[in-house]
Amino acid sequence: MTAATETNKFNAGWRSGRGERFGGVDKGLSDWLGLLIQLCLCRFFAGLLVLLQSSSYVTRADHDSRPNFVLMMVDDLGIGDIGCYGNDTISTPNIDGLAADGVRLTQHLAAAPLCTPSRTAFMTGRYALRAGLGSTGRVQVILFLAGSGGLLPNETTFAKLLQKQGYTTGIVGKWHLGVNCESRNDHCHHPNNHGFDFFYGLPFTNFNDCKPGAGKGVLVDVQETLWQISVLLTLASLTLLAARASGLLRVSWTLVAFLAAMSLLSFAAWFVPFELLRTWNCIIMRNGEVVEQPLKLETLNMINNHVIYVVRHKDGPFLLFLSLAHVHTPLFVSEGFTGKSKHGLYGDNVEEVDWMVGKMMETIARLGLSEKTMMYFTSDHGGHIEEGPKGGWNGIYRGGKAMGGWEGGIRVPGIFRWPGRLNPGREVAEPTSLMDVFPTVVKLAGGALPEDRYNTSESIFKVHFFTPNFSPAGAVGCYHTGVCMCHRPFVTYHNPPLVFELSRDPSESRPLSPDTEPRLAEVLERVKRAVTEHRRTLAPVEKQLTWTKVLWKPWLQPCCGTFPFCSCEESNHTSAAAE
Repeated sequence: MTAATETNKFNAGWRSGRGERFGGVDKGLSDWLGLLIQLCLCRFFAGLLVLLQSSSYVTRADHDSRPNFVLMMVDDLGIGDIGCYGNDTISTPNIDGLAADGVRLTQHLAAAPLCTPSRTAFMTGRYALRAGLGSTGRVQVILFLAGSGGLLPNETTFAKLLQKQGYTTGIVGKWHLGVNCESRNDHCHHPNNHGFDFFYGLPFTNFNDCKPGAGKGVLVDVQETLWQISVLLTLASLTLLAARASGLLRVSWTLVAFLAAMSLLSFAAWFVPFELLRTWNCIIMRNGEVVEQPLKLETLNMINNHVIYVVRHKDGPFLLFLSLAHVHTPLFVSEGFTGKSKHGLYGDNVEEVDWMVGKMMETIARLGLSEKTMMYFTSDHGGHIEEGPKGGWNGIYRGGKAMGGWEGGIRVPGIFRWPGRLNPGREVAEPTSLMDVFPTVVKLAGGALPEDRYNTSESIFKVHFFTPNFSPAGAVGCYHTGVCMCHRPFVTYHNPPLVFELSRDPSESRPLSPDTEPRLAEVLERVKRAVTEHRRTLAPVEKQLTWTKVLWKPWLQPCCGTFPFCSCEESNHTSAAAE
């Protein structure tokens, strides 16, 4: 039995197709390892492009033109929320039709279980760690639109490479990879600086603070602490002032003034960045201009703009990245989908997503572009199970959003459709990754791949060096904190790491042991060597998720109007052009 054949028995375990899946350990390795969730071994594997172009999946390989690309990504969608992946109560006929007409991936993996690092990896074809956007600290995503962290200007995205091949490139929807570095208008992290000719959407993300009455979503514990400090300092200064006025205590005016000043500062530190979050973070931009502040997501402007983009660039070649703000909380739908599903507002969200996918397919067909366009559908990571009925369902897979390497947080839908090129109704069981889209799109567009993607593996084991501590005990989720944290004291380290065989244990309930798998020691030794090799390839990069990078900076705040009185509203129309 060959080594490759033997390792195939760890099909859970064993994943072929990518070379950068790592985990973090407690001792001997730096903190960055904690975010990465796979271990790579062995030889180069050609990946998704080979799978899609093999004779099993392609009907005609002698195509005479480069395709257009429509890449559709949903936010926080669980793999169990879609009909073609097993859901029989939420209606998704258009997504199911996309799969029936194309190729469905059954082991499609996000590079991280959170928005910012997953989208970084998707855009660049390599782990977010290499772009400075991987973290195991308190902050793992961009928290403020007016922070200075984000996707560095020197990063290579697939959009930049397609621009060089003559493609018109656009993104409609969510970005969440930063905007500015040093001034309000430098736009160093902006989509227009990363290969996209056109941008319309959320430069940040949709989160609870964007919807009045939906609660708070950013650093809730910090907000509460600042508020409590402000209240205590105010009470202390008022008490001392009353004591001095009544003659009970001889208190200096300096002390009273100092406490009052500190009270005002702590109140400002709470009120300005946090209580005004809806104004600061929740905006819509068209290219570099703020056109709506705060945003109103119930309108149809997103769908209007992505349809207009395709119509205007129908002569191609074009790339459209439709990055939906659905189904991230707070949930929102347009009027026609309210109460439509059997699963409340979350089900309404999923069904509106399906309608938007159908609208995109209809537009492509109406323009006669179906056989000239590769369409792709996925989610950035698994569903947010701590949200209960407002969060997604990850099917049989354990865990979800923000839960490290548990399968429920990283296994996502993956559907490709290209009529006349891909055989309809096929399935790909081989493991694939969101990062595989980068080389697939670039090669099909006729571009050359960068030499620093480090895709050097064939056999891959997924191991858990640490796992989140679920709370309350017995739950599968971190309900006390809203999402699982990735640092002490919120995790348990495993030495040796946990290894599962997903082919027989897809819910990851029975870790392998020397008794159940005699070759486990050999596997872990190869894992150790793979980690060492991975560390050797890392180059220094400026970290983008430090506190100094992510905290709100007023001089970086995008604003329509005169700061701090930022306010503008865009009408629900179809005349706005995607130039």
